[in-house]
Amino acid sequence: MGKWLEHSVTTEIQAPVARVWEVWSDLEAMPRWMRWIESVVTLDDPDLTDWTLAAQGFRFHWKARITERVDSQRLHWESVGGLPTKGAVRFYPLGPDLTAVKLTVSYELPGALAPLMEPTIMGGIVTKELQANLDRFRDLVEKG
Repeated sequence: MGKWLEHSVTTEIQAPVARVWEVWSDLEAMPRWMRWIESVVTLDDPDLTDWTLAAQGFRFHWKARITERVDSQRLHWESVGGLPTKGAVRFYPLGPDLTAVKLTVSYELPGALAPLMEPTIMGGIVTKELQANLDRFRDLVEKG
């Protein structure tokens, strides 16, 4: 059995929460701002998506199901095949034109890979990449 790892990052976006939610909700557009995500395809069920990630010489593939959706507040998901993963993105209105976004991603790595992902080794790279992705998302929303 593998080891579950979790990373959380946040950013503030100069935009109303409804606009931030609208942009995030277009899951198939995520490769525009999530560098390691190669593709996201929505399947026949709009809560089921097919993901491909390519990073650091590894390629992972999985299907994910949205388990909770509250418009302009939160979106939770978990994998239903492939790489074991789950996570949540939460939206916090801080004012009429300011929104905080918190992204939490958890995934299970095979036991042999888990030691490489300790925070002092590769795990720090994943957190930094997630933050960079969220910052690219912020820039995309703010530029309209």
